[in-house]
This record gives sequence, structure tokens and C-alpha cells, in this order.
Amino acid sequence: MENERLAGPAPETGSATYVFLVCIVAALGGLLFGYDTAVINGAIGPLKAHFALDEVQEGWAMGCALLGCAIGAAAAGALSDRFGRKKVLILSAIMFLVSALGTALPRTITTFILFRIIGGVGVGAASMSSPMYIAEISPARMRGRLVSVNQFAIVTGMLVVYFVNYFIALQGDELWNQQTGWRWMFGSESVPAVMLLVLLFFVPESPRWLTKQGRSAEALDILARVDGAAYAQTELAEIKEALSHESGSLRQLLQPGMRIVLVIGIALAVLQQITGINVFLYFGTEIFKKMGSETNAALLQTIIVGAVNLTFTVIAIWTVDRLGRKPLMMIGSAGMGVSLLARGLAAYGESTSLWMLVFILGYIACFALSVGPVTWVILSEVFPTRIRGRAMAIATICLWIANYVISQTFPMMDEDNSWLVETFHHAFPFWLYGLFCVVLLVFVWRFVPETKGKTLEQIERYWTK
Repeated sequence: MENERLAGPAPETGSATYVFLVCIVAALGGLLFGYDTAVINGAIGPLKAHFALDEVQEGWAMGCALLGCAIGAAAAGALSDRFGRKKVLILSAIMFLVSALGTALPRTITTFILFRIIGGVGVGAASMSSPMYIAEISPARMRGRLVSVNQFAIVTGMLVVYFVNYFIALQGDELWNQQTGWRWMFGSESVPAVMLLVLLFFVPESPRWLTKQGRSAEALDILARVDGAAYAQTELAEIKEALSHESGSLRQLLQPGMRIVLVIGIALAVLQQITGINVFLYFGTEIFKKMGSETNAALLQTIIVGAVNLTFTVIAIWTVDRLGRKPLMMIGSAGMGVSLLARGLAAYGESTSLWMLVFILGYIACFALSVGPVTWVILSEVFPTRIRGRAMAIATICLWIANYVISQTFPMMDEDNSWLVETFHHAFPFWLYGLFCVVLLVFVWRFVPETKGKTLEQIERYWTK
């Protein structure tokens, strides 16, 4: 019955509107992903003052959620393969809601961290389940754009929470924000969490997961709604053919021809993070303060970062199925490296904050155009259907661990009294991240194949050959 709630009888030609609406609901998981991870940006300063945190504790307050993300991704892989992609998204929405309320009301930093980790578990589960669900329900010709909608939702969530944090901060002075304002920032997440939880009850399960469970009639009905009856018959036959050659064991990824898939997935996931993106998304407000901005001005600059992120993600959505995955990744990683080199040189020469802002925005634009959305597109495409959930979980776990390492170490590398700052004037971390951009560029050029326009089953056959 749930499969019939978004439309009536399956049309012969299918419905792009149906696919888009279903993917938008799933992408709300991405919006919560962005909202939950970025809310700390405006709240970390008042939170640090409220609980009198040092640099290591500040990194832990930031990074604890990321360890929760790794846990969530690990659990979601097996759960999504066992119980379905949709049920994992529902579980994620519940965790977002619990975390929003729990992080708004803590009396101790320990309680805050506990609920922050719970939110991280939800983020980790949604970060792999949303793009995987969208990839499995989308026709090949639209898949890149629709999976990129998930990244659009992520950066939209970030931009929305930057505005929310800014307007909450305006409601009182610095002392009010240290006592109360940051609580409203975290509590505001409950609104989109409830929206996601309600809307998920109106979308179907993944047709590929249903086929794997022997529920081919349900899968056929959903595929017909996606792109018509003829497409449904052909696609279902391809799914069954691919499933017949899959063992359902992660050992399949260790077979000749498939090991490279796991290496590519893990490498792309880790490199997406260690090129430094979340330093700007999580610590942006504090970075702008160190560049000389007042609190409200720093929050406004963070909104500009979010707006650039959103704008260039839209460009990525409309180009990923035209230009392809590989060209975008190579162009973007090169641009990120150049921007980080320039940002480091500006910091080393103690240049004006305007030039530093320009270089940061250039980096954000290049990331949003390529590495941000396209990494998730590739991860959602390359793994076999029977183990896609668990295989994506492995890559996503590595992604969140890398994210945690960057978030934990950046405050220590950028601490005013550290020898790194005395020697390099806040330039060192940006040069380090720029070096990883070069590694990413070479890796994509050498090892990542183009998957534009191919069905998931065609991609799977490519590896086995």
C-alpha cells in the first residue's frame, strides 16, 4: 500500500515528477546531514565559553558527532541490506529529533556529547542511505543529477542553519548567546527532523532491494512509475541478472577485478575529507574571527560561504550527467589545490582578510562543483547491488573517521600559541590540505573510470570484466 501513496496506477510512460518527488523526500536526509553537522559552526564559540573548554575539548565537542557518524554508517550498511533503505532513513530521522532536543537542554558537556553522538549516528546512517536509495530508484540518464540533489540538500541544510544561527545570535548579546542562544541553535533542528520523519512514510522502498528480497511484483510496479512499463521490464531483468552473479558476501569485493572497487570507494571517501572542506564548514566562524571579523560579521561571512556552496552545487547537478564524473573531479580538485595554496600564502604573508575570503570562496566553489557531490554519486554507483549497503558503509565509515581526524587536529594546528602558527602564521593546515588535493587529482586521473550514462548493472559488469 505504501508504494501507491505518491501516485495512482503505474503509467506506461512513467513519471519524472514521481521520481523527483521521491528523491526530494529521500534527500531531506541529506538536508538533516548538512544541518546537523553545520549547526556547530555558529554554536562552538558560545558553547566553548559556556563550558570553559580548552582546544582539545573544543575539538572533541566538534568531533564526537563524527565518531557517531562512523558508528551510524557501520550499522546502517547491514541494516539497509537486511531491512531496507527506507527503514534506515526513518531510524535516522528519529535520531535527528532525539539529538536536537538532547543537545538543546544539557547541563553538562558530557550530556551534550552523548546526544551529539546520537545525532552523529543519524547523520552517518543518512549519509550513505540517502544517496544509495536515490541511485537505486533513478533511471541511468538522470541518476547523476538526482544523486547530486542529495548533495544540494546537504549544502542547503548548511546554508539554512547558518541563517538560523545568525538570526538567533542577533536576539541577544554575547553573554545571552553563551547562556541560551546556542541551545536554540541546536534545538532548531527538530523542525526539519519531524518533516523528514513524516514524509518518509509516503515513499516506496528501493526496487533493487525489493528484488533482492524476492518481491519482484512490488519492484516492477515502482520501476513502471519511474520510467514506464517497458523500462520496468528491461530494468527488472537486468537487476535479476546482476543479482544472480552476486554472492551477497563482502568477500565478493576481494575477488579479482572487484578489489579495485573497494580501494576506489575508500580512497575517494577519505580524500574528500582530508582536502579540508569541513574545516571551513565547521570552524568557518572562528576562522573569520581570527581574520579580524566581529562575531556577527563572521556569521555573515559564513552565510556567504554557504551561498557559494549552494550555487556551485546547483551547477554540478546540471553538469554531472553532461560532462561526466571524472572531468568534474579533476577540474575541482585542481581548483581546490590552487585556492588552498593561495589561502596559505595570504595567511603566511598576513594579507588582508578580503583576499583570504576570496581564496576561501574559490575553494568552496571548486569543492561544490565537483568533489562534494560527485564523490557521493560515484560511491552510490560502483558497488554490487547485494552488498551495496555494506560496501558503502565501509567507504562511509572511512569518510567519517577522516572527517573526525581533520576536525580534531585543526584546532590544535591553528592554535595561536602553537609552534606551527609561530612558524607558518596559520598557513600550514591549508598547505597540507592543498597537498592532498594534488593526491586526489592524480588518483582520479589514474584509477577512477567514467560511469556517466551507464546503468548500475552495466557498471557492475565493467568491474567483473
